[in-house]
Amino acid sequence: MAIFNLKKRVIECKIVYYGPGRCGKTTNLEYIFKAYKKQIKGEMVSINTEGDRTLFFDFLPIGLGKVKGCDVRVQLYTVPGQVQYSSTRKLVLRGVDGVVFVADSLKVRREKNMESLQDLQKNLKEYGSSVFKTPLVMQFNKRDLAAQGIPLMPVEQMARDLNRQLKVPYFETSAFLGQGVGQTLKECMKLTLQSLQKQVQWAQ
Repeated sequence: MAIFNLKKRVIECKIVYYGPGRCGKTTNLEYIFKAYKKQIKGEMVSINTEGDRTLFFDFLPIGLGKVKGCDVRVQLYTVPGQVQYSSTRKLVLRGVDGVVFVADSLKVRREKNMESLQDLQKNLKEYGSSVFKTPLVMQFNKRDLAAQGIPLMPVEQMARDLNRQLKVPYFETSAFLGQGVGQTLKECMKLTLQSLQKQVQWAQ
């Protein structure tokens, strides 16, 4: 849930990058941190876990607009995707305002993608929300690996597996090359802002 600081005229909201281990969540945030340096406040904090990391930093979106005259500050987080870090994922997801689900395009990762999406739904449900109510955007990541002859799932198959019921915006991306990373973040922030505006209207 977004934090409204009316004294400072700032609304702080939280966007979490979610997905299976090694799908490219960390690479997304590292690219954003480098590419949008002027919009970053403070340093990127990294909490290392074995085989995965949790990252977060404050992002000040320029030109995103205001909510009731307040500037919007976005906190970007990743979660560790490895199965054993379930409690950490759930903790990071607390108070989330928007989610970027990063799916791995590798054929061998099909089941892991679906398991991770189910895990997201389960954790949101425990916080009294759902993937249908939370602003959500998907990335079908690592599309650049096709050029190296690595077997990838067709985008149509990934859409059927993960997005048939949700029908949320999705992007074909290469977080490693930065392709589609900015577009994904922009779309998620737009949906999150629309959701925040509705929340403000309901609260009045």
